[in-house]
Amino acid sequence: MCRSIKTLRPPYADEVTEEDVRAAALQYVRKVSGFRQPAAHNEAAFTRAVEEVAAATDRLLASLVVRG
Repeated sequence: MCRSIKTLRPPYADEVTEEDVRAAALQYVRKVSGFRQPAAHNEAAFTRAVEEVAAATDRLLASLVVRG
Protein backbone atom coordinates (compact mmCIF):
# COMPACT_ATOMS: atom_id res chain seq x y z
CA MET A 1 0.00 0.00 0.00
CA CYS A 2 2.60 2.56 1.07
CA ARG A 3 5.80 1.49 -0.59
CA SER A 4 7.79 4.33 0.93
CA ILE A 5 7.17 3.06 4.47
CA LYS A 6 10.22 1.08 5.55
CA THR A 7 10.17 -2.04 7.68
CA LEU A 8 10.87 -1.10 11.29
CA ARG A 9 11.62 -4.48 12.88
CA PRO A 10 14.85 -6.45 13.11
CA PRO A 11 16.70 -7.54 11.06
CA TYR A 12 15.60 -4.79 8.67
CA ALA A 13 16.16 -2.01 11.20
CA ASP A 14 18.67 -2.21 14.00
CA GLU A 15 17.53 0.95 15.74
CA VAL A 16 14.09 2.49 15.37
CA THR A 17 13.64 6.09 16.43
CA GLU A 18 10.49 7.96 17.34
CA GLU A 19 10.97 9.89 14.10
CA ASP A 20 10.97 6.64 12.09
CA VAL A 21 7.70 5.55 13.69
CA ARG A 22 6.08 8.96 13.21
CA ALA A 23 7.21 9.15 9.56
CA ALA A 24 5.65 5.74 8.86
CA ALA A 25 2.43 6.77 10.62
CA LEU A 26 2.29 10.03 8.68
CA GLN A 27 2.76 8.23 5.36
CA TYR A 28 -0.01 5.78 6.26
CA VAL A 29 -2.47 8.51 7.27
CA ARG A 30 -1.67 10.51 4.15
CA LYS A 31 -2.33 7.48 1.96
CA VAL A 32 -5.56 6.49 3.69
CA SER A 33 -6.97 10.03 3.88
CA GLY A 34 -5.84 11.13 0.45
CA PHE A 35 -4.45 14.35 1.95
CA ARG A 36 -0.80 15.32 1.90
CA GLN A 37 -1.63 18.32 4.09
CA PRO A 38 -5.19 18.52 5.47
CA ALA A 39 -7.29 21.66 5.45
CA ALA A 40 -7.49 23.58 8.72
CA HIS A 41 -10.88 22.05 9.58
CA ASN A 42 -9.38 18.52 9.28
CA GLU A 43 -6.02 19.23 10.95
CA ALA A 44 -7.00 17.97 14.42
CA ALA A 45 -8.41 14.68 13.08
CA PHE A 46 -5.37 14.18 10.86
CA THR A 47 -2.91 14.86 13.68
CA ARG A 48 -4.82 12.61 16.09
CA ALA A 49 -4.78 9.80 13.53
CA VAL A 50 -1.02 10.11 13.07
CA GLU A 51 -0.52 9.96 16.85
CA GLU A 52 -2.79 6.92 17.21
CA VAL A 53 -1.12 5.03 14.35
CA ALA A 54 2.31 5.84 15.79
CA ALA A 55 1.22 4.57 19.22
CA ALA A 56 -0.19 1.37 17.70
CA THR A 57 3.08 0.90 15.79
CA ASP A 58 5.09 1.29 19.01
CA ARG A 59 2.91 -1.33 20.71
CA LEU A 60 3.23 -3.71 17.77
CA LEU A 61 7.01 -3.41 17.57
CA ALA A 62 7.34 -3.87 21.34
CA SER A 63 5.29 -7.06 21.29
CA LEU A 64 6.84 -8.78 18.25
CA VAL A 65 9.06 -11.78 18.83
CA VAL A 66 11.63 -12.18 16.06
CA ARG A 67 13.14 -15.61 15.76
CA GLY A 68 16.43 -16.50 14.14
